[in-house]
Amino acid sequence: MHPTSANLRNRAGIVVAGLLLASIGSVLFAGMTGSVSIPLADMPGAIDELLHRRADSLAATLLDLRASRALTAFVTGAALSLAGVMMQALLRNPLADPYVLGISSGSAVGALAAIMAASAAWVVDAAAFAGAVVISMLLYLLARRDLRGGSAAEGGTALLLLTGVILSSAGSALISLMLAIAADNQVRGMVFWLIGDLSGAPLRLLPWLVLGAGLLFALRSARSLNVLALHAEAAQTLGIRVGALRKGLFFCSGLLTASAVTTAGSVGFVGLIVPHACRFAFGPDHRVLIPAATLAGGAYLVLADTLARTIIAPQQLPVGVITALIGTPVFLYQLHRLRK
Repeated sequence: MHPTSANLRNRAGIVVAGLLLASIGSVLFAGMTGSVSIPLADMPGAIDELLHRRADSLAATLLDLRASRALTAFVTGAALSLAGVMMQALLRNPLADPYVLGISSGSAVGALAAIMAASAAWVVDAAAFAGAVVISMLLYLLARRDLRGGSAAEGGTALLLLTGVILSSAGSALISLMLAIAADNQVRGMVFWLIGDLSGAPLRLLPWLVLGAGLLFALRSARSLNVLALHAEAAQTLGIRVGALRKGLFFCSGLLTASAVTTAGSVGFVGLIVPHACRFAFGPDHRVLIPAATLAGGAYLVLADTLARTIIAPQQLPVGVITALIGTPVFLYQLHRLRK
């Protein structure tokens, strides 16, 4: 028997509530953990100080710094995970990730060019975002026919993917060129940006607005995504505006990826393994998968960043190293499950 709407809502509510509590817990854990730990007994007082916009104690000062970084990690991980769900739905391929169409390569080219020019941090962020937008627009112009609806476009996802791979290869070549000619004192910062690093990322409002807009679009499109996943050939006749849906998925996933990469660099595996894990745990229904993957991706990157800054404290690792070390065996396990 199929689950009723009431049962589905109850299940979705339980899943989302549990993951929301886990997300809050991850941020609090990140705030407590560091080279100087904050005792659990001091947390209520530190939180009260921050709520009253003051940080008189050492615990409140540390919590303020760590919570800002944890919230930045959360919005980055949530954006990557949501973009991964959208990209997998767009390409109808569970192995797709937010970087598969080359948007991160365009962002990296812009950021590394700004770093080579010794630009200010905000200029690097702006150049990274501009590079992602340029690649997205170029990809859209080259593959706009493949984003149309109808049965003729069903094979277009492979052409869209191939176009993205080619653009990504061109971006990688430019990245290698810049690393080869950059000054020695610039290479370390460029490599950290490429790996993915949150140590200097500020807490800003714009990534949260982008995440909110992308999540709203995804939730409103969840039923259509279910139909597209199950009945792609007949989706048009079932009342789904396939062309508009594909374009919306393309632009929203591109904007989410650009926002995340601009904030933290190219953090890998989050947009690939988290949607997979949520699909295994909670099923393929996008009405549950979308909020679950968003919350799980945010919490996962918060915990990964906490590990990155504490595992060899006081030295900090780029968070992309941790996500890659965790993501590789997890993905291989998920791939083995998928083959079985």
